[in-house]
Amino acid sequence: MEDRPLCRLDGKVALITGSGGGIGEATARLFAQQGASVVVFDRDGAGAKEVASSLRATGGKAVAVTGDVRDVECIKDTVDRTDGEFGGIHILVNNAGIYPRSSLTEMSDQQWNDVLDINLKGVFNFSRAVAPQMIKRRSGKIINISSVNVHVGATNFSHYIASKSGIIGFTRALARELGDHNIHVNAITPGAVQTEAEKLLVAQQGQAGLDAVAGIVARQCLKRRILPPEVAAVCLFLASDLSDSMTGQTLNADCGNALY
Repeated sequence: MEDRPLCRLDGKVALITGSGGGIGEATARLFAQQGASVVVFDRDGAGAKEVASSLRATGGKAVAVTGDVRDVECIKDTVDRTDGEFGGIHILVNNAGIYPRSSLTEMSDQQWNDVLDINLKGVFNFSRAVAPQMIKRRSGKIINISSVNVHVGATNFSHYIASKSGIIGFTRALARELGDHNIHVNAITPGAVQTEAEKLLVAQQGQAGLDAVAGIVARQCLKRRILPPEVAAVCLFLASDLSDSMTGQTLNADCGNALY
């Protein structure tokens, strides 16, 4: 290994989907602090530009890309652009996702398809696009963001949990497939993370939202909210040399909600 701190990402290029806010933004900020060049990819173009601009303002290297993980041509263009500007992608964090609620009996085909297409197929789309670079280089780290709900279940979340369960299966299969090329593929199952988007959702739900959050915290071993930088720290572990012996694994970052 190089003579540098094992958590540093100097010389690495990281593409993080859904990094215009929440866990993705926190991960982009932490990776930049650790020396990585960051591609901030989000369909919220304004959010992506704001994050990338703030990273550059503090001395980091970052570009913003407005795009959708369902758009294969956009993904190809993004990968090609990153290759041209930074020299390829060393770390891919598949973080983009949506989490609408709906009961099974009221769920439309479109709602089911949207969640599966963004949360699961988006992971496939980006992994497929980036893998050839990593195979050619014979190194790479792919980190897929799943959810603790895969382990504990949740009401009115069947489409979401199906998509996040698929991510874990995909992670394990890809780890087997890409291991001969020295590519690490791992997943994280975050608990209920207190993002800005979640705060808005809870506010819209009123007391019911507050009660739901309180119920989650009550089930955790650590009775507090999980913050985006805490999940970002797990992403850093999996992106850095510290996790070089790990692939095909799922790390649970949920303050002790699911124990397994």
